[in-house]
Order: sequence, then C-alpha cells, then structure tokens
Amino acid sequence: MISTILTLIACFFVALFSIFTVMNVISVRTIRRSDGAGISEKVSILVPMRNERDNVKELLDSLSSQSHLENFDILALDDESVDETLSLLEATQLPKLRILKGAPLQPGWLGKNFACHQLANATDARYLVFVDADVRLGPEAVAAAISKMNEWGWDFISPYPKQIARSFIERLVQPLLQWSWFASVPLRFAEMYRLPSMAVANGQFLIIKSSAYVAVGGHEAIKGEVIDDVELSRSLIRAKFNGFVAEGSQISQCRMYKSGQELIAGYAKSQWRAFGNLLGAVLAALILFLSSVLPAIFALQGIRWAVMGYLAITASRMLVALRTGTSILTAPLHPLSALIWIALIKYSWIQKWRGKLVWKERAV
Repeated sequence: MISTILTLIACFFVALFSIFTVMNVISVRTIRRSDGAGISEKVSILVPMRNERDNVKELLDSLSSQSHLENFDILALDDESVDETLSLLEATQLPKLRILKGAPLQPGWLGKNFACHQLANATDARYLVFVDADVRLGPEAVAAAISKMNEWGWDFISPYPKQIARSFIERLVQPLLQWSWFASVPLRFAEMYRLPSMAVANGQFLIIKSSAYVAVGGHEAIKGEVIDDVELSRSLIRAKFNGFVAEGSQISQCRMYKSGQELIAGYAKSQWRAFGNLLGAVLAALILFLSSVLPAIFALQGIRWAVMGYLAITASRMLVALRTGTSILTAPLHPLSALIWIALIKYSWIQKWRGKLVWKERAV
C-alpha cells in the first residue's frame, strides 16, 4: 500500500516537472545580445565586494565595457574585506568607478544586504543594477536588460546568468539552480498573476527602477533575509510592481564557487531558508527524493514506470541545459545531484541549529 502511494506521488511530480519544463523552455522570457538599445537615463552598477581579490580585474573589465549606456557609473563597495580587495580597487584607473568603504556591519543586518543598502543610498540613478563580484557581463548586458524591462512594462528584472561549472561537484550541483525553477514554477502564470509565492529572482544580476526600490524600503526591509533576492522580488510584487525573472545566459555568466568547500559553505548558509521553514524543507527534500531518486532506484530493478520516470526527469534536465547553454553531460546523473542537494539541505539545517553558519568569515 505504501509503495503504491509513493509510486503515484513520484509519477505525479515527474509528470508535473516535465510539463512545466517543456512549457517554460518554450515560453520563458529571454534577453539576447541584440536587444540592447540606447539608454539615456542614469544607470548605476552596484557591486558589493567582500574578500573578492580574485574577481576584481575581470569584473571591472566586464563592467567598464558596457555599451549603449549614455550615462552610467560603477559603484564598488568594499565590505570590510580582509584580503587585498580594496587595494586592488584603488589601483584601478577607471574614470567611471567610484569606490566606497563600507561602514561596520550593523546589528540585525546581513552583510550583503547592508552593502547593497549603502550602495543604493550613494546614487541618484534611475536604474539600480546590482551585480555580484563573480558575475561577468557581456558588453550589451545592462542595456539589453533595461531595454527589455521597459519594453515589457516592468519595474524590475532578474536576468538569470549562465551558471559556469568546472569541477565535478559543481557540474553535479550547479545545474540544479536553473532546473529547479524551470521545472517547478509555471513562469508565465506566476508573472501574469503576480504571485509572491512563485517569485523567482537571482541577486547575481538584478535591475530595479530606483522609484520601485525606494517604495518597498529597499534592502532595509529585508535586512536579515539570507535569500535576499527572492524576498526583495516578493516585496516588489506585493507592492504591485511588475517584474520577474528572465533567461539571461546569452548576456551574463557566473561561477559561484571554485571549490567543493566553497560550494558546501555557500549552500549551507542559505538552504535552511530556501523553503520557508523546516516543514517546507522536509517536504522539498521528500518531493526531490520521490521525483528524482526513487525512479532511478526502481529503474535498476527493471520496473517500466520507473524507467520512464527516470528518462523523463533526465530529459527535463537536458532541455534546461540546452535552453541555458550549459552542458547536458551530467543530466543522466540527476539522481546523484538530487541526493547531494538533499544532503546540503540537511547539513544547512544542522549548521543553523548549531549556530555554525559562516560565510566570508562572518556568522550568518
């Protein structure tokens, strides 16, 4: 009886994820290199930086080469780095670069949120472009994203960068970032009906009209939220501002982690909050196991429905990879990827309970 129920649940979620994936791959809003048009209003590219010495040069080369922007500047805030980030910034000779020294972290704030808050307060630009230090933008990226945002009548836009993965652990885990929202959120439905519960955003590259940002209280309103991008997006949606995620792999890319240790620490700091609460995390892990792991286990026993389920979930991974310009090679290993994700969710909660969550030498 229990096995029958689990089988039915697994089949349901495999079918649902497959349907959503096909729908979204076809209909997702996309920003292309050719979409850039002249932007005359002031644009500020805002970069919070803490211990980012390895990213300074490539990042600034990427940002300073932005085209089709008639009036833009780059604000980089050194958030009390303990490496050479500040000295490397000060050694650059970019006329459009303004370097800010971050204030000491205030009680109740998380570091990145406080840095973004300071950056936004330091500019009077119409468009606030938040960019993480490990992101690389194509020359047309900002102009193309703003052009499409205006064309679609949006107040904010989250162009989702292509996720670069090089080590084996990255190749197993990082593709799940984009697959997760392609497979679980009916994007056009969520966009049309402005559902905060279905908000999708990525703070790696996020553009907001300053008027909308101020109206919702900016990062100050979410100062203690570890999933700051999604929470800020939800705040904007609740306030009736238009905007959503867009497929941005043609104009931007990001390699989040450069080692397995970094990857584990990065996911540990956020996965405890990613699904709302402990019950949400348990349900997410259970659904992930039933849809992505159980079919593979039963497929090895030659059970027909399980073989079909495994092939369907693998195909959904491949479709997302092809749509976002990433590799399909690890898609057949999706059950292993799912198990690692479940383990990361568990580890994140354990570290949270122990009070041992740390990111960039700060407690979370």
